[in-house]
Formats: sequence, structure tokens, C-alpha cells
Amino acid sequence: MLDKTYDAASVEPRIYETWEKAGAFKAGAGAKDGAPSYTIVIPPPNVTGSLHMGHALNNTLQDILVRFERMRGKDVLWQPGMDHAGIATQMVVERQLMERQEPGRREMGREAFIERVWSWKEESGGMIFNQLKRLGASCDWSRERFTMDEGLSEAVLKVFVQLYRDGLIYRGKRLVNWDPKFETAISDLEVENKEVDGHMWHFKYPLADGETYEYVEKDEDGNVTLREMRDYISIATTRPETMLGDGAVAVHPSDERYKPIVGKLCEIPVGPKEHRRKIPIIVDDYPDPDFGSGAVKITGAHDFNDYQVARRNNIPLYRLMDTTASMRADGPAYAECANQAKAIVESGTLPDAAEVDAINLVPDEYRGLDRYVARERIVAAINADGLAVTVKDEDGNDVPFVENKKIMQPFGDRSHVVIEPMLTDQWFADAKTLAEPAIASVREDRTRFVPKNWEKTYFDWMENIEPWCISRQLWWGHQIPAWYGPDGEVFVAHDEAEAAELAEAHYGKAVTLTRDEDVLDTWFSSALWPFSTLGWPDQTPELQKYFPTSVLITGFDIIFFWVARMMMFSLHFMKEEPFKDVYIHALVRDEKGQKMSKSKGNVIDPLALIEEYGADALRFTLAAMAAQGRDIKLATSRVAGYRNFATKLWNAARFAEMNGCARIEGFDPASARLTLNRWIATEVGRCISEVTDALVGYRFNEAAGAVYRFVWNTYCDWFLELAKPVFNGEDEAAKAETRATAAWALDEVLKVLHPFMPFLTEELWERLGETGVKAEGLLMQANWPSATLEDEAAAGEINWLVGLISEIRSVRAEMNVPAGAKVPVVIVGAGEETKARIASHEAAILRLARAESVALADTAPAGAAQIIVGEATVCLPLAGVIDLDAERGRLGKEADKLRGEISRIEKKLGNPKFVEKAPEEVVDGEREKMAEFAERLEKVQVALTRLAEIG
Repeated sequence: MLDKTYDAASVEPRIYETWEKAGAFKAGAGAKDGAPSYTIVIPPPNVTGSLHMGHALNNTLQDILVRFERMRGKDVLWQPGMDHAGIATQMVVERQLMERQEPGRREMGREAFIERVWSWKEESGGMIFNQLKRLGASCDWSRERFTMDEGLSEAVLKVFVQLYRDGLIYRGKRLVNWDPKFETAISDLEVENKEVDGHMWHFKYPLADGETYEYVEKDEDGNVTLREMRDYISIATTRPETMLGDGAVAVHPSDERYKPIVGKLCEIPVGPKEHRRKIPIIVDDYPDPDFGSGAVKITGAHDFNDYQVARRNNIPLYRLMDTTASMRADGPAYAECANQAKAIVESGTLPDAAEVDAINLVPDEYRGLDRYVARERIVAAINADGLAVTVKDEDGNDVPFVENKKIMQPFGDRSHVVIEPMLTDQWFADAKTLAEPAIASVREDRTRFVPKNWEKTYFDWMENIEPWCISRQLWWGHQIPAWYGPDGEVFVAHDEAEAAELAEAHYGKAVTLTRDEDVLDTWFSSALWPFSTLGWPDQTPELQKYFPTSVLITGFDIIFFWVARMMMFSLHFMKEEPFKDVYIHALVRDEKGQKMSKSKGNVIDPLALIEEYGADALRFTLAAMAAQGRDIKLATSRVAGYRNFATKLWNAARFAEMNGCARIEGFDPASARLTLNRWIATEVGRCISEVTDALVGYRFNEAAGAVYRFVWNTYCDWFLELAKPVFNGEDEAAKAETRATAAWALDEVLKVLHPFMPFLTEELWERLGETGVKAEGLLMQANWPSATLEDEAAAGEINWLVGLISEIRSVRAEMNVPAGAKVPVVIVGAGEETKARIASHEAAILRLARAESVALADTAPAGAAQIIVGEATVCLPLAGVIDLDAERGRLGKEADKLRGEISRIEKKLGNPKFVEKAPEEVVDGEREKMAEFAERLEKVQVALTRLAEIG
């Protein structure tokens, strides 16, 4: 006998252990002979990671699919693994060294530090896998891979060397996101743009040789609003320290104000006066004539937009900072460097990047200063020189024009320091060339995005792709297989011995080589994930069987960083796409629609929810809310609600068990005679079809909704309720058939529900065999069910009964009929079929609709609420049952209140300022409230209409 209550906390670990001991997760477990393969590679979590709600959603959806396809008999592999997470892991281990007061990374040396990281990984890394097991993830854990394991490291080595020899990897000097704390380049994904309090300084760049021009401003109608002679051009900047590296001032070609001085030189207003640099005034489409002064300083080595302008116009790129974002202190004195820069301007010829980079244009007095200290001193020096643009203060005095304003600043997501765009020597992959086949794959539908709208995001990025910076200045990671000769010549090889051979062939003698210290971007090894995890570069049986994979499930934020790069590398090395479908899931937000963050204090811990409500309840919540293209607004009350759903199913199984419902070997529902049993068998088939179609189409919420409705409404609320008189009756044959049907239907629904709620269903599958035929094997290895009976007549009859009773209940609720009051039911205009149904089910109508009597009539009685059911009109005489006037008054007040709320929200949403300035989740919340009020108002109006009909 089933326990009175279902205890998820004790059941879930025991069930998971049972699955693992049975080898049920292994690749191909339970597959039918000759079945097609079905493969999903897990997006590898960081070795430092712990389970967050995004992981929970992502892995729940994957697990639903792999359990579904296993039960459909396919040869399934869910490939697990972890990412070595270069910067995150190095940071964790360095922090541990500091906390233990042990020598730091640089003191202990590279080799010892890497050994320490491996030790940390063995002791503490990979905690997330145990957490995924608590969620119920059915990966083939025996095949776990790590992006730094021996096999994947060999794959990375082969890919790097081959791409280098194919001319698709090169070393060059480009602008990157530079993290001054970790002293490494980082990816865009590791940069958080935050709005902070900042300043916009306005400065004068004097024209060279005392030149002047007439500066004219006009309004929209062309009327002159300002005309004056100027000997300067005004610029605005939020980072005055970067002025030292300016290569030009740019204005828009259409900007009439600056036409007289385009092509002239202006002077950077900082540094020793005798060595102040002159830079050209150029035209470019980048400046916005309507923003600020319309003139933009171009510091190509420290701003991504300026970098593009500089490249288009052959402007030199002067790096101002070192790896810690302090002002450079290397190289010759400023006077010599300023003269070198002057010579470049005068010659009009741009030297190579390395020669320009060697020029240090930081004046001697600022060298070695922190960038922010230098900023303060530079601003003070410009103000002292009278080269700040001025405005009048309250007393009419001229003061420097400085705007206090919010600005967007890039921060390292782990270092939390301001990221500096920096011109550095890095390794790059020719992403543009690699992207071309990957673009064609999606255009030609060989790989498709679900939802389809994400294709636009993919194309927008891929068609405007920049070279991919693949090097990082870290120690933990795949060290770049490049060695340098005495003169800097580079030799890329599989190992040092091969590099030495290449060097000897080049120099004609053996030379000492130095290995590149950089490591590869973590995303480089992840880009090989769909085939390297299957054994490539070896041609393994797994690679032949499970590649390409079936579907990738991931978040939209890594379409560029991971999805696109897997496409590129797979097409280059495997000559085919890595997956057929890419399902992009939504974000999990809090119940108000806000993004979860520690600073807001609204982070929901999935492990805490599992502890309180069970893994099944969390999984079902996430699936039920995973509508394509719509973010999930997660409230713990929803998880509690789906725990109640699990409890409802458990109680239904107990009720069935207590009423003698047990598995009958070989039971065929098509042999059932009772209309009730043929109806439930038909509805089981319809539920199976609906869930199957939805899962095949990645409509997880529709699949969850279908099985929820069947379990809660069809099976529990109606079938078992309608079966009670049979269980308690004298007809033994009817009783036996209904018991067998109830047990069969429960088994079928356990199969359909299993991918969503694997623990509860597996437990019931096993326990329900205690009183009947024991199940053969595990539920997770059972065959996915299919429809066995479609009896439209039986379904039509019982669904008519369900509809009739539901409508009567609805009207009683609308009219505020006391729960204990019994009301006569009068049916007018009934056809022969309806009359027969009434005769068959009169007892059920009396009991479940709380009807005093059921009668047929030719005309509707006075004072009755009327409902149309099929061809008949169902009348409920309420005149003496409720106080009609009081009810009208109550409903009228409710309607007025709802109209007031709707009007208030309409005014708010009609205010453009509110819609523009309020957070998106607040605006969405107001719209949802208005829709809810409108729905309630509609119901109230229906009730008022019914009262009007009653009289």
C-alpha cells in the first residue's frame, strides 16, 4: 500500500541511485535494434560553477528530451562535461592561496601553480555535477569530459596548428577588452556594461599656428543663432587621460560649422607646451553633428569606435597604458616620442603597428600614474592653461564646462574593475572566413533556430563579424603551441621537438626557442565540444554513431560566443553542421519580471527549491513556463503549486489502489464495454498525441500543460469521480473492468509524465506493482505509449456530461449560489441523444452539479439562469435561491471598481514618459494587471447579463 504522503526528500536520492546502478543513463541503454541515434551535448558548466536557475532550466529541458527519446527507443547519448573556465578557476585558486597565506602565483611559478589548480579541481571542482544529479539529469556520467583532459587537449592542439597552417589563425595587434586586475584580454561576454555617475569635460583644441575661422550655428529652420570667430575646435570627453593618445579630431562630412578647418591641424591641450602635438581635423561618418559639439577626438588605441575610425583614415594608434592600466613608463623621454609622432603627421605615412606602439606619448610627469590619478592632473593642467570650454556660474563667473551625467562603463564581471579598451599583441582567428559556411548552413535550413527569430541575431553578428581574439594572458588553460626564435620568428607546431625542427630548417642551425606564454580563450576548446567529446581527432565508433548531434539547448547570450563558433569549427573540420536544431530558451526572472542578481537580493536558489518542494516540482514548473520566446517569471508559489500537482497524482494513485485498481497483464482498453472506460482510454490517447507532438516541436509548456490537464482534470477530477459509483456498486464485471482501466490509464500517464517528473513517476511505477502485476524493468526504459483507442461516441457522451456539470457549477459560482443549496435543473429543447444521455447520467448530474432534480420541459421557467449546452438550453431557477437585488448591487460595485482600475492603468500606459522611463518589467506588469482586470470585468458583466435575463 502506498504511503499516505509522498516524501520527495527520501525518494529522489534512492531512485537516482537505482537508475545509476542499472546503467540506465549509458549511451544506447534500452535502444531498439537499429534505432536512430539521438545526441545532446550538455553546455559544459564551469568547473568552478554551482547550480543556478539558468542551469536548472537548461538541463531540465535537455533531460525531458533525452528521457522522451529514450522511451521512444532511440539510441540516446546525453554527453556531459565541464569547462576549465580559465579566468574563473585561476581567480579561485589565487584567492585560496591568499587566504591560506601561501606564496602567490608568480612566486610559485607557472608549473607549480598549474599543478595546484589540478589539485584544486580534484578536491573541489565539479560540484555542479552532483547538483545536476539532484535535479534528475540523466547524462551518461561514465563519459564525462573536461576541456583540459588529455583527449580534448589533443583536439585543441590539432585545430590550432591546422588553422594556423590554413592561414586562419595569425598574430596581430588589435584592440581588445583588457582587464587591468587580471592583466588579460577578456571576451565581450565577460564585460558588464553598467550605468554609473560620470563627467563629460569640454576642452578647446587650439588650431595650429594661430589660425581662426568663423564658427556659425543655425536652428532647424536655418536661422543663425550664433556667429563668432574661433581659434579652436571644441571636443567633449569622459576620459581626459586618453587625450594624450589622440591621433585626430573627426567631424561629420555634412557639418557646415567645421568645413573651413577640415584638413587643418589642431593642438592637443596637454603636455609640455614646447612639445604639444598637432593632429589633423578629418571627416568621417562616425561623429553625430547633433551630439555635443559634433567634433570627436579619435584615440584609436583606447576606444572601439575610435579604433574603426582610425583604421579607415590611417590614423596612428598610440597606446597610453600598461597592463595594469597605469600610464606607460617605458621607452624614451616624452620629447623624443612627441617628435616621432610629429614626424608621422608631417610625412603623412603610417609606420607599421609595432613601430607606432613603441612610441610612448605620456608626458614624463604622468608616467607610471594610475589612470584616474593622471586624469585629475590632466584636467587641472588644462584648466590652469585656460583651455577648458567655459560657462557662466550663478555669479556670472566663467567656470570650466563639466557635465555631471550618467555614463555607461564596462566592468570585468569577475574583477569588478573598469575594463580598458587596449591595443595589444594577440592571437586571432579569421572569423569572417570561418563564418561563411556557417551562415549558409542556417540560411539553407541545414541547422534551424527555435524560435526562428533568433536567426536574425545570428545573421546580424555573423555577417558583421570581427577577428576573434583567441589568446588570454593567463596560466590556466591550453598554452598556445607557438615558439619564438631569437629574432621573434614564430614557429607553430604540435610540440617543442617539431618546433625545433621547423626553426632549424629556417635558421640553418639549432637555436634556442621560447614558448608563447599565453593560453587560448576558453571558448576555443568549447567550440570543438560536439565532436571532441566523442573522441575526435580519432575516428571513434562514438563519433561515427552520435555525430552530428540532434539538438543544442542553450541561452541566447552565447549564440555568438559558443553556438556560432561550434558551427564554424564543425564545418571546417567535420565538414557538416554540429547539430540539426538549436533551441534557445528564455531567461528565468523573478516573479516581477526582474533579472535575478545578488545585488537586488532576488536570486532564487534552485537547490533550496528542490530541498523544500522536490526536484519534480521545480522541473515541472520550469517546463510548464518554458513558452518559446517568453521569459519565465518564477515565483516560489508556482513551484508549491506543482508540488500540489504531484500530491494530487499520488493521492489519486492511493485512491485507485484502495479501490482495488491493479495492473492486469495483457489488459486491452479497446476491449472495455463501459462508456466511461472507453472515454478515458480515448482521452489517454489524445493526451499522448498532444504531448508527443509538443515535445517533437520543442513546445515544452504545451506538453506540460497537456499532461497537467489530463492528470488533474480528466483523470482525477472526472474519471475517478465518475468511477466511484461503479467501485461502490454491485456489478462485479463493471467493477473489474473499471479497476483494470483505471490502473492501465494510470500507467500510461506515468509514462507520459515521466520526462517531466521522473522521480515521482518511477516510484509509483514500482510501488503500484505491489498489489498487481509487477512492472517489467524501470519506467525510464519503458516504451513511450501510443494511442490505442479512439471512440468518438464515448468521448462525446462523457465530455458532454463534463461540460454540462462544469457549466452549471460555473453559473452557481457567478451567481453566488450558496454551496449547500440544491437547485432544480430544467432542460429545454433536448434532442433524442441528449435525452438518452440525461437518462444514463442523471445520478451523476444530481450528485456532481448539486441538482435538486433534473427535468425536461418545452419552455424555460421564469426567473431562471440559462446556459446553452449543445442544442439544449439548461435552466437554473434561482429566483427563490438568491437575493437578486443584493446580487445586482454587489456585482455592480465590483464592475465599477474594475473599470476604475482599468482606466487608471490605461492612463498610465498612455503616458509615453512612463512607458519610456519605467523598467520593462514594470510596464509588462501593468499590462498584465490590466488584462487580468479586463477578464474579471467580462465575467462580472456575464453574471449581470444573466441576472437581467432572470428578471
